[in-house]
Amino acid sequence: MDNSVLLVSPSPHVRARYSTRTIMLDVIIALVPALIAATVIFGWRALVVTAVCVASCVISEWLFEKLCKRDVTVGDLSAVVTGMLLGFNLPVSIPLWQAIFGSIVAIVVVKQLFGGIGCNFANPAITARVVMLISFAGSMSDFSTKNDAVSSATPLSGGEMPSLLDLFLGRHGGSIGETCALAIIIGGVYLIARRVITWHTPVVFVGTVMLFTLALGENPLEHALTGGLLLGAVFMATDYSTTPPTKWGKVIFGAGCGAITVLIRVFGNYPEGVSFAILFMNILTPYITSWTKKKPLGGVKKK
Repeated sequence: MDNSVLLVSPSPHVRARYSTRTIMLDVIIALVPALIAATVIFGWRALVVTAVCVASCVISEWLFEKLCKRDVTVGDLSAVVTGMLLGFNLPVSIPLWQAIFGSIVAIVVVKQLFGGIGCNFANPAITARVVMLISFAGSMSDFSTKNDAVSSATPLSGGEMPSLLDLFLGRHGGSIGETCALAIIIGGVYLIARRVITWHTPVVFVGTVMLFTLALGENPLEHALTGGLLLGAVFMATDYSTTPPTKWGKVIFGAGCGAITVLIRVFGNYPEGVSFAILFMNILTPYITSWTKKKPLGGVKKK
């Protein structure tokens, strides 16, 4: 007779048809409209930079796991998503070797050294972008392009502010995947419809930026449609590993990201604050989760 004891944890007990691979595949699909828009706006080099980042991330993850004799996880597609997001956060003119460097930082330093997917404390693409901003300030702020229809400066960095229609369609300077608001919104709606993400963080993030900039006498629509706000709010501030899982936690996280973004944009030395805001709030995620989580029915309070 088996005398082993079955230990049952407190509810809820969740079974889902989703796996890491299916979730990441949905994110990749949601990123495709922005990739198409970037290729149309900036030309084929946008596709090349993104492909280099994806390939570098996948190869870095495979090599590191092989060298460390870990299970190879490139099949879960998380490295592909990281590569696409990093590529979207880079100027189209970025030297390819710098894109490779950023990819290695994202996968090896930020993700794998902390134990792999689900163990990293910060978003890999965001952290790699911040490292590159500090390391390669010149090339990371060089938005020159061969496309005469696109400005060589971003609106936030002192370039001429385009019309709201041009901002919405992406006809202005900026990083590869952040310019076309329409494409990012399409991807966000897809993710919400597929229940990969919820509306809480993106809506609160963007809403906070608009509310604060309006209070400071700035144009809230211009702030919402410029820089990496939409890209960060939809695709990076909703990362499962580095953002709170609770609904109120997502609200607090989004509000914090929005407030810090406005402070940096309006009062700081950097024209764009989204990356720094998300990274800072990633660090606070464990505390926000602790503050907002509910006690499970039948659970015992930890001492």
